[in-house]
Amino acid sequence: MLPKKLQDKLEARKANNALRQLGIQSSLVDFSSNDYLGFSKSKTIFNNTHKFLKGHDITNNGATGSRLLSGNHALYHLVEQQLCKFHNSESALIFNSGYDANIGFFSSVPQRGDVILYDEYIHASIRDGISMSNAKAYKFKHNDLDDLEKKCQTERSRSPKETIIYIVTESVFSMDGDSPDLKKLSQINNKHKAHLVVDEAHAIGVFGERGTGIIQDLKLEKEVFARIITFGKAMGCHGAAILGSKKLKQYLVNFSRSFIYTTALPPHSLATINTAYNTLQDTKNITKLRNNINHFKAEIKRNKLETIFIASNSAIHCCIISGNDKVKSISEKLQNSGFDVKPILSPTVPEGQERLRFCLHSFNSENNISNVLQQLATLINI
Repeated sequence: MLPKKLQDKLEARKANNALRQLGIQSSLVDFSSNDYLGFSKSKTIFNNTHKFLKGHDITNNGATGSRLLSGNHALYHLVEQQLCKFHNSESALIFNSGYDANIGFFSSVPQRGDVILYDEYIHASIRDGISMSNAKAYKFKHNDLDDLEKKCQTERSRSPKETIIYIVTESVFSMDGDSPDLKKLSQINNKHKAHLVVDEAHAIGVFGERGTGIIQDLKLEKEVFARIITFGKAMGCHGAAILGSKKLKQYLVNFSRSFIYTTALPPHSLATINTAYNTLQDTKNITKLRNNINHFKAEIKRNKLETIFIASNSAIHCCIISGNDKVKSISEKLQNSGFDVKPILSPTVPEGQERLRFCLHSFNSENNISNVLQQLATLINI
């Protein structure tokens, strides 16, 4: 029997219409997945991955152990070198997931006496990693660089000279789809001799030449202490990597517990990452995605929905509809019309900031985009 305290928490979620449940994949028009380029369903990537494994005479189903024991198979070196070249990084260290990468980095790198300044809308995995750190941590207002500047000044004035300040942000925020001014943020970082950490999970495959991400697009690679990239979104596969210096990689291999104490990814996962990156050389899917983003933004204006959408140039566009009941109701009506648009409920987002989250893809048709926004406009005005 479930302990009463746990049952009470479940009942509170039910009362707020915020109880999470596992669903099943649907055949609706996809406006909810992170598969921005359609790579997860690509038969070409699937077949090329199979050819790659056969060509390298790899038939192993699993890695057999952690990377520090028996699991560091040859594909790790090959793919990490590929990532270094593609992302213009001195080193790359692959983790089993973006969650593992963020937990592993933030629980081990910032030390006691250090300071972490993080955007208030930072991803839950980063917050969890920070909570496991011995460093002091303070949030700054979302994308508010004046607030960040003040907090940097405060920490530099009251902390010993040897204190390391880590500034943490995302290049594309997963719940708003917006981006900070990374050039100005980098200037603030350099001014205060801080260490900048950027999560690029939702930028890879979407921004930059060949989908390299925003940091590279702005030529800020050398200004960033660590970049976290993931493969489960636009790349359509699984895993993540931390990009940085060779010394940082060496440190993580020795002290990052989510790296050390877990079974490594199997060869098939690494081969799929390799094939997905090779597929980025053909930029037609990226071009289609960007055209769909522009069409979506134009249709927001045509349907006079600008006041309820958060401004975004990314593949994520969010429509604020306050209240769990209301946003769930509109989501269900859109789904009944054939469009898979998911509601984001509190407490995932702050109360009053509940929203519909539209994820755009290279495979969405302009007609589907026009239709879903026209239906949304009708539902909002009922």
